[in-house]
Amino acid sequence: MGQLKRIVGTMDRYVYEDILENTMRLWARANLSRPWVFQQDNDPKHTSGHVANWFRRRRVDLLEWPSQSPDLNPIEHMWEELERRLKGVRASNANQKFAQLEAAWKSIPMTVVQTLLDSMPRRCQAVIDAKGYPTKY
Repeated sequence: MGQLKRIVGTMDRYVYEDILENTMRLWARANLSRPWVFQQDNDPKHTSGHVANWFRRRRVDLLEWPSQSPDLNPIEHMWEELERRLKGVRASNANQKFAQLEAAWKSIPMTVVQTLLDSMPRRCQAVIDAKGYPTKY
């Protein structure tokens, strides 16, 4: 798993591009072999022409992403895992909260990530079987 990136203010297409360039791309180059495919949802900042040009220039392959498909987004389940780990934990300020988030994120075992990734074929089949309607995931 890559590191968490703290966003101060509102994330727009320029902030997202900066994360892609200076966090995701560096991590991918150091940790992934070629070829690999990047997954993101259809948030407007993700699909803007500005960001699409970044992916083209960097020759990053994107997974085609259907609209309204939270059943297929593994990061949503990682956020839930993070929330479970921090349930009841209080912070007195934003810096303390981010430190707690970072520590909890780093403590998630790779077995949790691998189990989630291994579930993707079942998740995809469930969406196909449900003809795009919600599934148990």
